[in-house]
Amino acid sequence: MNPSAFRPLLAGMAAVLLAACAGAPPRLPPPALDARAPLSASGGDARAAWPVADWWTHYQDPTLDALIQRALIQAPSLAQAQARLAQARAAIAAQAAAGNAYVGASAGLQRQRISEHGLFPVQFLGFTWYSQADLGVQLQYDVDWWGKHRAQVAAATNQARAAAAEADAARLALTAAVAQTYFGWQADQARLDLATQAIAAQQRLLALARARAARGIDGSDAVHAAESALAAAERGRTALTASAEGRRIALAALLGIAADALPPLQARPLPPARAGLPAEASLALIARRPDIAASRWRVEAATQDVAAARAAFFPDLSLKALLGLSSIDLGQLLTAGSRVALLQPALSLPLFDGGRLRAGYGISRAQLDAAIADYHASVVQAAREVQQQALTVTQLADEAAQQAAALAAARAMQANAEARVRAGLGDDRSRAQAALALLQAEDATRVLSAARLAADIALIQSLGGGYADPSAAAPSPDSKDAPTP
Repeated sequence: MNPSAFRPLLAGMAAVLLAACAGAPPRLPPPALDARAPLSASGGDARAAWPVADWWTHYQDPTLDALIQRALIQAPSLAQAQARLAQARAAIAAQAAAGNAYVGASAGLQRQRISEHGLFPVQFLGFTWYSQADLGVQLQYDVDWWGKHRAQVAAATNQARAAAAEADAARLALTAAVAQTYFGWQADQARLDLATQAIAAQQRLLALARARAARGIDGSDAVHAAESALAAAERGRTALTASAEGRRIALAALLGIAADALPPLQARPLPPARAGLPAEASLALIARRPDIAASRWRVEAATQDVAAARAAFFPDLSLKALLGLSSIDLGQLLTAGSRVALLQPALSLPLFDGGRLRAGYGISRAQLDAAIADYHASVVQAAREVQQQALTVTQLADEAAQQAAALAAARAMQANAEARVRAGLGDDRSRAQAALALLQAEDATRVLSAARLAADIALIQSLGGGYADPSAAAPSPDSKDAPTP
């Protein structure tokens, strides 16, 4: 046949291919993502450093270190995050394997009887039964000309990076919760000691009130007031005892163990708060927050999904090959005359699909827009958390200075009351009242110290807790869309 006879057919096929490719959506530009968090310069100590990965060690509490290490090993919340990460990594392997060439071997033996009343009568064939033996090796490979498969692998890779960042976020939330709960228990223990002393002071005041009432110096109202104050002090100690036990139960739950299996906790003074807002927080916060990193990788994954959906509009080129042996005579199967071979390149292009490709592309575009919106919301939310926590740290520091002055005044009043009693100018009631006032001032100081420590940990958590994205410096593979034919 004259080869020129194929030219009109080839020209027609080329025209159809070009017309179909012309209907593909245009390439999308890279999404515009915020590079800095909307933070003001106020609300923190500009000399503060960023948290380190093991930020809890600067409190120098071996019990806390042991609790957090145990939580990082066996906490149920981390097990869930690690399972999601393992699933995402397995998805990468599955997508990568889908684009590899497939090579398979087959062997078959068939024994069949031919109908005597069929299309080919057996008297012409000369036999009724026959055998068919086949041996072969098959090859199948889809040529990723437009980058569809590469985009799918890149999307799965970025989803795994997002899952890894989410696992780091879960780790940060867990360590912060353990530290908050542990120091809350320590604060309860410190206040319980003061509550016991306050009850003793109220008991002294009640005894003095009853003695004065028995002598007719005061009326019964003073006794009732002292009794009410004593009952209130006892209720306060009961509430602190329940709070401490509740924190023990919560701490055990964070570690994934029963409360009875929790290691013994020893009361010790609360460490000082040290956190502050770094000067470059607005520039570096996005790279130091695991939740923002996860949102960014989800945007990258959605971008690659759009690229894969766009590549579906272009022709698919596949290659199939077969090499083997086939014979109806088993004795001749391994001879040269039984060789079979097949080479089958194929080109396919959707010409009319009822809008399925357009719908799939539209879904991927909508998912990309949602991922971008989620990223921007995460940045704004992170900035709000940092600003609020930094403001809380500053306010509590101011309150601590005021409370220190109040505590000094209460100590001076207690010293004066003791001096008056020694000089014979006062009685035990004034001394007990001054001691009780000092205990109340010390309790308020410890409450404020616990609040400052809680705000310290919350600010560390809002600053990322020492997170560093290990893949932030590496660009996403195949970040550009597929080429246009």
